Amino acid sequence: MKRCPECGRDYDNSMMFCLDDGAELLYGPAKSEPGAAAAGFPSDEPQTAILHSTAAPGEAPTRAQIHMTDQTAILPRGAEAEPQSKIGGVAEKQSFSANRVAKPLVVVVVTFLIFVGGFFGYRYFKPAGSGQINSIAVLPFENRSGSADTDYLSDGIAESLIFRLSQLPDLKVSPVSSVIRYKGKEFDAKKIAGELGVGSVMSGRMTQRGDNLTISVELIDVANNKILWGEQYDRKLSDLLATQREIAATITQKLQLKLSGDEKGLTKKYTNSSEAYQLWLKGRFHFARRTEDDLKKSIEIFQQAVKLDPNFALGYVGIAESYSVIPSYPYASPAECIPPAKVAIAKALEIDPDLPEAHTVAGMIASAYEWDWAKAEADFKRSLELNPNLAITHYRYAWVYLSPLGRHDEAVAEMRKATELEPLSTIQNANFAAVLMYAGRIDEAVEQAKKTYDLDPTHIGSLNWIAHSLNAKGRYAESLEYSAQAERTGFKPYATKGVSFAFSGQRDKAMEIVKIWQEAESRRYIMNYWVAVTLGALGDRDGAFAELEKAYKNHDWFLMRLKTDPFAEPLRSDPRYKEMLKRLNLPE
Repeated sequence: MKRCPECGRDYDNSMMFCLDDGAELLYGPAKSEPGAAAAGFPSDEPQTAILHSTAAPGEAPTRAQIHMTDQTAILPRGAEAEPQSKIGGVAEKQSFSANRVAKPLVVVVVTFLIFVGGFFGYRYFKPAGSGQINSIAVLPFENRSGSADTDYLSDGIAESLIFRLSQLPDLKVSPVSSVIRYKGKEFDAKKIAGELGVGSVMSGRMTQRGDNLTISVELIDVANNKILWGEQYDRKLSDLLATQREIAATITQKLQLKLSGDEKGLTKKYTNSSEAYQLWLKGRFHFARRTEDDLKKSIEIFQQAVKLDPNFALGYVGIAESYSVIPSYPYASPAECIPPAKVAIAKALEIDPDLPEAHTVAGMIASAYEWDWAKAEADFKRSLELNPNLAITHYRYAWVYLSPLGRHDEAVAEMRKATELEPLSTIQNANFAAVLMYAGRIDEAVEQAKKTYDLDPTHIGSLNWIAHSLNAKGRYAESLEYSAQAERTGFKPYATKGVSFAFSGQRDKAMEIVKIWQEAESRRYIMNYWVAVTLGALGDRDGAFAELEKAYKNHDWFLMRLKTDPFAEPLRSDPRYKEMLKRLNLPE
């Protein structure tokens, strides 16, 4: 280890001169860094990389913050691929100390070291005997603003970083649904990395005071227990877009990625309106909650965003995605939700034809509600071409396209890929059990459903599909126990209960469920598909096909499952069954 005799900063032995002041580096301890002792840091202890200021031009530079650990690598500035002024256009390198500025030789040496340092600095990212770091988890940022009203902003900063980094083909990024569980919990980078299967973890803190933002970030190489990079950003709220792009670009350089293409997913501007971008973050915050009120609120917020910037493609994707999810619960009918969803997604693709998220939502609408399987496949494949690392695309490709068509091996493979990319997504893991169930792999479905239940026993998706998979196994009493547990959360598990009662011969109880549906139908949208399945299990085929006709007219979310659903077995010998498959464009 070498140290600068002027500022006390530590460097790798391969470095010769300090990148801050040009002083020749010495082996062993140097004099204390000014202020170190006062801050409580003994001068004979190893020090980590300085968390240096990136204050915007015209603002007072932020005081450097220092993190102490005896295992942290010191990252020379020369490890950066290029000066930060080229990354974000808002920060410049610190000047050399006054007593060195006048020496032209130092300028030449330091310029040379910026390039050489990048080569030697690479050793911190590719230690002997280990592979290149190519995976990262961006944890929810800690909100230190003292108000929960700004949670959407701290959560949104992390989500937007995840979104941008996910565009990179050589980087595995843990998605929001996997990392959100760590919000507000004690930080243990090694444990988190092990659970998510990543090599690096990024944590951050955000403080908002009026229009002023302070964002601090740290990037940790978990395998070697080293802080690869730390930085503090003092910005105006209006600079949020540029700051987020700067952080994403810097992380990419620190990880020494060999990128393919032009990195446009990292650097492209989705909007020039800071206010529209903040509204998008807030809309995503509500969308993630999935309650009826939150989904409707998210649509309102996304609509405000695109009103501010009519060319904000992601805002239109948000509108379309929220609308297309609502009928699957069902909070409203496809007739109410799908027309505006189609308008919004068409607008998004008109603005940005190469936006993978837009193609994914378009594929979901085409398959689940329109039964246009050719269009759905084209959209899903285009999304995967644009970004093969989007877990949501692999998941929805399997869930609403491959599985309904009976292409089970492909569906299972895509679900495995999705869970590799996003191992802790409860809804994704729950629906993996469903894909296995529809594939006839019932024992695996029960096992997967129970694993998901262990992951989150309170999640509606978890409870729903463990009950369904147990029904498929014929364990109706056990299924009803999980249905009762779901009911205690406020959810109405009529589908799982109706199937349990009907297939177990409890006719009176099954008909009670049917009557609940029929009475509710005059007041709100219901899924007639499940009424049909329950009546079919009771032997009432005419009643079942009458309900299927309603489901067809309403474009029910679950009607696309008719070909592969084990609960539709009592209907398959009826000629009307094959006719319905034909009308749904499903192969026999």
